[in-house]
Amino acid sequence: MLYYLFEYLEKQYQLPGASLFQFQTFRAGMAVLFSLLIAMVYGKRIILFLQKKQIGESIRDLGLEGQRQKAGTPTMGGLIIIMSTLLPVVLFADIKNIYIILLVVTTIWMGIIGFIDDYIKIFKKDKKGLKGRFKIMGQVVLGLIVGATLYFHPEVTIKEKDTTRITENFKVERVFGQEMKEVMTNVPFLKGNELNYADWISWTGEGMEEYAWLIFIPVVILIVTAVSNGANLTDGIDGLAAGSSAIIVLTLGIFALVSGNIQFSDYLDIFYIPRVGELLVFIAAFVGALIGFLWYNTFPAQIFMGDTGSLTIGGVIAVIAIIVRKELLIPILCGIFFAESLSVMLQVGYFKHTKKKYGEGKRIFLMAPLHHHFQKKLYHESKIVTRFWIIGIMLAIISIVTLKVR
Repeated sequence: MLYYLFEYLEKQYQLPGASLFQFQTFRAGMAVLFSLLIAMVYGKRIILFLQKKQIGESIRDLGLEGQRQKAGTPTMGGLIIIMSTLLPVVLFADIKNIYIILLVVTTIWMGIIGFIDDYIKIFKKDKKGLKGRFKIMGQVVLGLIVGATLYFHPEVTIKEKDTTRITENFKVERVFGQEMKEVMTNVPFLKGNELNYADWISWTGEGMEEYAWLIFIPVVILIVTAVSNGANLTDGIDGLAAGSSAIIVLTLGIFALVSGNIQFSDYLDIFYIPRVGELLVFIAAFVGALIGFLWYNTFPAQIFMGDTGSLTIGGVIAVIAIIVRKELLIPILCGIFFAESLSVMLQVGYFKHTKKKYGEGKRIFLMAPLHHHFQKKLYHESKIVTRFWIIGIMLAIISIVTLKVR
């Protein structure tokens, strides 16, 4: 709403373009402040409401220290994150921006899937929650919507770099780059760091570049599904998922800042993505919501985010990474999610293999996901979470360094 007020003032009084960038950062600052206040102030009220309605987590006995004390802790805390994100976005962002629309849809869509899962666990007393195939189906549909929008929407473009040329009169003339529709992304650590998804299908015949969506959309579906499930698996001990996600989203905010600024993108030799700078407002609100939620989620947690929060967080992270053309950095930037998911896949795969081969299943880890392995080794929750955060910060730094190291 305030965005349109400033847009009107800019047109009315012909404010310089620099002030628009300054106001963008101002709106991002206001968004993070508002989301933080909403999460901290109304978070407590939501916790008390959930306690009154006895909407608490039913804990499976996994033989972990301190586990039983968590029984009955309010869950569905993802509602705090969603509310604290969307309200500042509506207030301070350009809600007509295609990237903002996509992220709002992602937040609501994944929030609904997670809410249904938590509802079944709590009110239907079914610890398995929503069946896995329905979760996957919801993630696939979201990936299809996001992929198709990013591929076909006319406002989703990248801009060619401005160049110079010498005219016939031997004068230097500036040639401004044009916006173009290309499904291209940045490849980390490589000098020629551009990857065009169309190249993966163009070899099949002339004119096949038009069908690049056959490659791009499945890639988007895979990323959305993988990251949202990775965030879901990471949400197992107090503060781990929220803290790790805040680090990841803050890093993606830096990528959005440089990709949405023509000077920064030119200096760093990355794509300039028109209109993507507006993501800063959403990202700021999301980071504020995560930190505000963390106030109540650190050990000992007063509330759990549940699938309402974890699936939403994973979906939003995936979509932001794809929008800023940094999806190939996900294995590094989201290394915590990746390690948690990999530990589960290795554990299940190895157990099934050894059971089939030897008649008795064997395990690689004491327990999966990975954070439970360290709990079994009698590390305190706070130590595990803090060390995972430190690793997350290191991975974020490596991801940022890829902007220049090639």
